[in-house]
Amino acid sequence: MLAKRHPFGGNFGVFDDCLPDGWGLLVLDRYLQKQGILPKTLSILDRLSLVGSAGRGALEYRPDQSVMSNDDTVNFELMAAESQKILLSNSYQGHSIETLYRQGGSPGGARPKIFTKFDGKEWLVKFGALSDPANIGQIEYEFSLLAKKCGIDMPETRLFENKYFGVERFDRTPLGKLHVVSVAGLLNADYRLPCIDYLSIFQLCQKLTRNVQEMWKLYRLMVFNYLIDNKDDHAKNFAFILRDCEWKLAPAFDILSSDGINGYHTTSINDSITPTKEDLVAVAEKAGLETKKAIEVYNEMKLIVSIKS
Repeated sequence: MLAKRHPFGGNFGVFDDCLPDGWGLLVLDRYLQKQGILPKTLSILDRLSLVGSAGRGALEYRPDQSVMSNDDTVNFELMAAESQKILLSNSYQGHSIETLYRQGGSPGGARPKIFTKFDGKEWLVKFGALSDPANIGQIEYEFSLLAKKCGIDMPETRLFENKYFGVERFDRTPLGKLHVVSVAGLLNADYRLPCIDYLSIFQLCQKLTRNVQEMWKLYRLMVFNYLIDNKDDHAKNFAFILRDCEWKLAPAFDILSSDGINGYHTTSINDSITPTKEDLVAVAEKAGLETKKAIEVYNEMKLIVSIKS
């Protein structure tokens, strides 16, 4: 069986999930260039081999050509400064490029980030992009706390050095790695473009989890994205995780107010990119959730968000 040419360049979605994109891809390419390797000469299999055992989720690839840092001490200020230099220059390959690659060559998304260890746990720590306000870490941290107040399933979050937003990795446990796959990977959906509706995610959630509680978790996440204007709700920002041999909706991530594409929701709600409360409830009804409870959950969450605002 051959993978389709699009949207993952001939790769299958579940494997494409493991590859870096956005920031991770930029760091990887700069690292390769510093090693005298032309990134465009690498095949998908070459790139998966570079991920090796260091990727997101539990999938590993052989031969394993990954490199990982064993250093638990991180100079966040230096990493943030070096990240800015990379974003500002088309050719910058400073002395920290290897450190950034070893600690952040795999994460996706546009904003600079690294993996690190703290208090015996593994964390993903983010730095600001060029267009971000100086206090972006504080802003995302506060959104994570608000999400938890709204009943959203979130990993532990913290503000490193009162400045850098960190989130505990939910694909790592003391007993080992957990399989994680995105909606984009499962549906072969191009996360770079508006291409799915929330109802499709609900249908996928039903087939995978067969658990109404997971459906309600997804409903809360959809409502929260709507209430905080998180319009960057693309197909790779939703995932499922395998725990105790059962698929569950993965904890929420990348929860932040965002303009999305042209100011519209990347994932439509009831086929609308400018949805209303009625569209949210309509999706819940189509997914088989109780209308009365859907309205109650919406009102409860709206009150919490409005108090915070």
